[in-house]
Order: sequence, then C-alpha cells, then structure tokens
Amino acid sequence: MRITLVKKILADGSPCGKCRDVEQKLKENDQEKFLDETLIADERDPASAGMALAQKLNVQRAPFFVVEEEGKEPEVYTVYFKFAKEVLAKLAA
Repeated sequence: MRITLVKKILADGSPCGKCRDVEQKLKENDQEKFLDETLIADERDPASAGMALAQKLNVQRAPFFVVEEEGKEPEVYTVYFKFAKEVLAKLAA
C-alpha cells in the first residue's frame, strides 16, 4: 500500500489552513509514519506535482489522500476522519 498526502499552497503563498489542521492531527496521532509521500499543490504553479495529481484524479479539494494498492484503482479521500477510520486504523492495528 502506498499513501500520498496532497496539501495546498494558496495563490498568496500561504499554506492552506485545513491542510495545516490535518497535518497537526497526523502528527498528534503519530500517523505521519504511514505516509509514503507528501506533494504540494501550489495554486501559483499549475504544473506542481500536487496540482497535476489533483487534475489527473479530478479532485477539487485539498488536502487529500491517495491510497494505492496493487491491482486496484487509486482511492481518494478528501476527509481526514474517513481516511483515518478506513485506512490508518487498519495500519495501526
């Protein structure tokens, strides 16, 4: 299983508030260790890795998580609590 977090940088260069909140929850719950990669979706750079992935997966919200398992379509989570319950809880068990 491969997990990617995509967080956004706003057009004014500041980090997305919701992204900061989610990162804080990941840190507090010792869940950062389950992430394989973190990409930045920079509104100032449509070619940034996070923006490209969001476009490819047709995701309009950040932060989001992409869970890839061999032989399956990538699964996208735009809600931290759902992601934590359905993915991270199984990994932590």
